[in-house]
Amino acid sequence: MKIYLHILIFSFSFYSFAQNTNNASEKINKDLLKKNELKNTSLVKNIALKNIGPSIMSGRVVDIEVNEKNPTEFYVAYASGGLWYTNNNGTSFTPLMDNSNTQNIGDIAVDWKTGTIWVGTGENNSSRSSYAGIGILKSTNQGKTWINTGLNNTHHIGRILINPNNPNEVLVGATGHLYTSNEERGIYKTIDGGETWKKTLYINANTGIIDVAYAPNNFNILYVSAWQKDRKGWNFTSSGKGSAIYKSINAGETWEKITSLENGFPTGNGVGRIGLAAFNDSIVYAVLDNQYRRKTESNTIKKTNKLDKEVFKNMTNEEFLSLDDKKLNTFLKTNGFQEKYRAENVKQMVRSGLTKPADITTYLENANSLLFNTPVIGAEVYFTENGGKTWVKKNEDFIDDLYYSYGYYFGEIRVNPSNKEQIYITGVPLLFSENNGETFSNIQGKNVHADHQALWINPNLKGHIISGNDGGLNMSYDNGKSWIKLNTNNVGQFYAINVDNQEPYHVYGGLQDNGVWHGPHNAPINTKWHQTGEYPWKSIMGGDGMQIEIDSRNHNIVYTGYQFGNYYRINKSSGKKTYIQPKHELGEKPYRFNWQTPILLSKHNQDILYLGSNKLHRSLNQGSTWETISKDLTLGSKKGNVAYGTLTTISESPFKFGLLYTGSDDGLVQISKDGGSSWKIVSDSLPKNLWVSRVLASRHKKERVYLTLNGYRNDDFTSYVYCSNDYGNTWKSIVNNMPNSPVNVILEDPENENLLFVGTDNGLYTSFNQGNTWEVMQNGLPNVAVHDLVIQEEAKHLLVGTHGRSIYKANIKPLQETTEDILEQDLHIYKVKPIRYSKNWGNAWSSWSKPETPGIDIIFYTNRSNLYAAKIFSEDKTMVSQTEIESDKGFNILSFDVAFSMEAKLNYEKNNTNKLETAKNGKTYLPKGIYTVLLESETVKKETTFTIE
Repeated sequence: MKIYLHILIFSFSFYSFAQNTNNASEKINKDLLKKNELKNTSLVKNIALKNIGPSIMSGRVVDIEVNEKNPTEFYVAYASGGLWYTNNNGTSFTPLMDNSNTQNIGDIAVDWKTGTIWVGTGENNSSRSSYAGIGILKSTNQGKTWINTGLNNTHHIGRILINPNNPNEVLVGATGHLYTSNEERGIYKTIDGGETWKKTLYINANTGIIDVAYAPNNFNILYVSAWQKDRKGWNFTSSGKGSAIYKSINAGETWEKITSLENGFPTGNGVGRIGLAAFNDSIVYAVLDNQYRRKTESNTIKKTNKLDKEVFKNMTNEEFLSLDDKKLNTFLKTNGFQEKYRAENVKQMVRSGLTKPADITTYLENANSLLFNTPVIGAEVYFTENGGKTWVKKNEDFIDDLYYSYGYYFGEIRVNPSNKEQIYITGVPLLFSENNGETFSNIQGKNVHADHQALWINPNLKGHIISGNDGGLNMSYDNGKSWIKLNTNNVGQFYAINVDNQEPYHVYGGLQDNGVWHGPHNAPINTKWHQTGEYPWKSIMGGDGMQIEIDSRNHNIVYTGYQFGNYYRINKSSGKKTYIQPKHELGEKPYRFNWQTPILLSKHNQDILYLGSNKLHRSLNQGSTWETISKDLTLGSKKGNVAYGTLTTISESPFKFGLLYTGSDDGLVQISKDGGSSWKIVSDSLPKNLWVSRVLASRHKKERVYLTLNGYRNDDFTSYVYCSNDYGNTWKSIVNNMPNSPVNVILEDPENENLLFVGTDNGLYTSFNQGNTWEVMQNGLPNVAVHDLVIQEEAKHLLVGTHGRSIYKANIKPLQETTEDILEQDLHIYKVKPIRYSKNWGNAWSSWSKPETPGIDIIFYTNRSNLYAAKIFSEDKTMVSQTEIESDKGFNILSFDVAFSMEAKLNYEKNNTNKLETAKNGKTYLPKGIYTVLLESETVKKETTFTIE
């Protein structure tokens, strides 16, 4: 049966939709405008944040657009790291969205004739780290500037297509909100370059468009895949009746559904994400994430000769006691049972009635097993030669070990434009078929990340392909036999960071799907490591990297791990890894571990480690053994396939051992003042059912605690930041002038109790008055999600862990020294760090190398904009340099190259017998000594000194 959908069907519903859309769009635009205004007037807008990497592990790529006439020129879009451009075949890249309001991308499209770039913001994947966007961005000057052309409330964009014969005609497939129902999803079309949009296909409020393809050389013929899904914090249904393929023969004006049981394509609740590839007007490939269950034969011990957790459900005591000990031990050990649960011990527990066989199944049941161990059909390849009138499934066997049970994360299929028999499907790993998808081979390289998200095939050069994956970008010229890694961009997706106290100190970070790495904070960002063979950052853990704690007594002892609470104690010097996850008892329900399970080393004793499941666990011996020191500190589990009702954050007061706070993913905040013996809920007055992203006991006042809540998993983008001065009994919101954006972290400065930092999904803020007012702190940092913050106390550096642009560093010493009195002053100059003299200043070992050039930054604060004369004097009061600087209200930086001006050099030589030598770069540098810096305006003047040692 054919179903025709025409524009007239939507005429009534579109009006009400437009009203809601306008309200949502106005709210988004209002917050973005507010942030940009704050950025322009920020007191700290001149305090620089420097990106320190790393790059080699990269981050998730969502799209690649290549100039087919010159394939050394292409664009790469990262899920949360912005858009990057290369015209030297990936040797180097330039970021193009640093001045945009978001770094989150779902898809891009490029009109190579005009240089116009379209960016659909908001990732098209639906993972727990897929961030929403702000609509459609457009640049007509190759990314120098961007305009927002609307569709702000779509949140996530599946695909953008440009009519190659009319660059003003553009189709957008919008997947819509990730966690809630909404009507701004479907197919949108513009014929005036984005001035106006018309929605031409709408299925329902839970079904969006994930992929769009057009027949080469005929933009009138279009195919789109609709995808119905329902994601909650505790469950993800990645398929539904709304998932289907539609076709248009009039460039997207009207649509016909072309998938049905009658024509060979699955329908109904089990139909998940669909990827499309059109070879011509009639030949189309589709890859389906089929979530229908596999037909399985009864699973008995005799049939498989192997134990499975399901067989214990209905097993009698007698049947259990008759099991072979060796077989039972193998099962228990393989499935991670504690050492005390071995065959003879468990059998004795059954004999004595302490447990029953079904408890073994219960021991292994959790939300993660429901998600990952579900026997679904998985990936299937379908093919039509008649434009969708009939479909044929090409693969006879299951395509195993590609999607597992999370096909929602993948779903791309590509056909070679020069050979209709050759297709590629992306997943874990990258698969290639030369026979229409009947059989596949693995073309995954050893230096290629396993999770593939995007693929481009060169239509003019056989074997030339580019893959975008969770680990960045790879290129091959022999169809995957060998690969080149093109990861020079700092686009790491960090969940958590930390620092140690070695010299130079190292920064540690856990990344999305790229493990845990650490490296020196001052490692140069260049490609010299290709020559030395030593990349400065080192990997210490695989999987999805999570939180890190470092023993302050010995930086070689590190606690970290991967998702869902799989933590280890690592000795970096020996390489030994000891698994330390707390285990529940047989007969108990399994602990529930959050994707980002919280851990904490006690400041009072570095042998004491806390770890949170749905309960709080404490180890007194570095994780070797555990005691559970709480009841369930959440609202309890919910039925679903995602771990929920879990702890997300832990904090211990530095004033008192055992003064503990916890926060959960379902909105509970609890306190214990007696080391876990008793607990009290302190969140009753707070908004309900929000993710507690951070609870932080103050370092300056025993009763003070800070709190941030995050509503992103409810599509709630409000900022929630609180402070309590009575152990959480009462809370005060300190959001004040902060624009709305989900908040991930709050950090209190260790030296200045008034100085706070907050990281949101759209940037970084600081406050000098405990949150009464906030300043945007993003000089050098684009509008990217900030997941974690940490201060290296000796260096006085703030480290910023972003989810998309790696790690940034800022010198916050002047901020720490700033008091209320300084903020009121017309002018205050901060002390300048001494600089060490070098005879190599201005010189180089070769005429072909760059000379060493010194410099100092003179930081000053002024409470209003002003013009200052800046003069520098030697100890004998001879002026050695002068300039003028136009100051902003707030912190300002006068950069000085520690060199004489020409006139000052002559005066200095008149008054001194020391002979000055001019460096090879033509500059004459100051000799060793103490120098005075004078800043002077019409109304005020102040001075400070610095030393050249």
